[in-house]
Amino acid sequence: MSDIHLDETMTTATNASPGELLHQQRERLNVPLTDAARALNLRPAVVEGLERDHYDEIPVAAYRRGYLRAYAKYLGMDERLVLEAYTSRFAAADTERKIAPVSVARPPSRVGAWLFKLVTLLVIVGLIGVTVMWWQSRGGSEPPSMGAAPTEEERSQLAGAENDAAPALPDTPVSAPAPSDAAQQSAADVAASEPAPVAPSQAAIEAATTIAALSAEASEASAADANTLEITFNEQSWTEIFDATNQRVFVGLQTPGTTATVEGEPPFRLTIGNATGVALIYQGETIDLAQRAGANNVARFTLGE
Repeated sequence: MSDIHLDETMTTATNASPGELLHQQRERLNVPLTDAARALNLRPAVVEGLERDHYDEIPVAAYRRGYLRAYAKYLGMDERLVLEAYTSRFAAADTERKIAPVSVARPPSRVGAWLFKLVTLLVIVGLIGVTVMWWQSRGGSEPPSMGAAPTEEERSQLAGAENDAAPALPDTPVSAPAPSDAAQQSAADVAASEPAPVAPSQAAIEAATTIAALSAEASEASAADANTLEITFNEQSWTEIFDATNQRVFVGLQTPGTTATVEGEPPFRLTIGNATGVALIYQGETIDLAQRAGANNVARFTLGE
């Protein structure tokens, strides 16, 4: 008879769910639910969910198994029996939800990138200013020409000397003297001394083009920030994010000290575990996750509507 009773007990334990096993053992020991929750350092709602096989408040499978193992030890049960019952009923669902953690690289500092662009812009503006000052100084302080035109007195003396040197021809009309080489040289020097028209320098054109490109990049960066989430995981957290196209853009169990940049089309639907240990920045503003966290420190909300 004892063998038959033992077989029936084993069959009942095998067919029972992990929550039923825990509930039956707690009732058998006459332990109040609140005392069990206090001993496990869990909220009564979480312990009750374990007994009813409701794991909505425990989205991470590893946490579920840990809680079940700790509860079984507290009740003096064989933890393997409870875990085997959980595996037989919920292993398939856990396999579907199990996703490899996203490999996240620490992005370069945005402050450093913008600082570099600002310094570059200042250098370009300085080059433009130096170029303009150089052209102005070149056109305003041109040195006087060495071959200046002769004065009126010098021209009279030169004409008198030529008349004295020429032979007298009373009946032959005297032709006008040809311009001398000195006069021709003076006219050429005067033409050369006139400032040439100033053309815009190639450096100024390139500087204006660079400024326009930087302005375009700044506009694109501002537009990209509207579709970007900056997440810093100060503590371990399981996070899942969907964008407006219902595409999962981020998911996985993140380790402390990890930073992630998530891009997508807003609005975003977020589920963040251990919300108080996560920092979220959207469009330059810090989102208060502690205010959005639920009873078990899991934040579920929509952002960017």
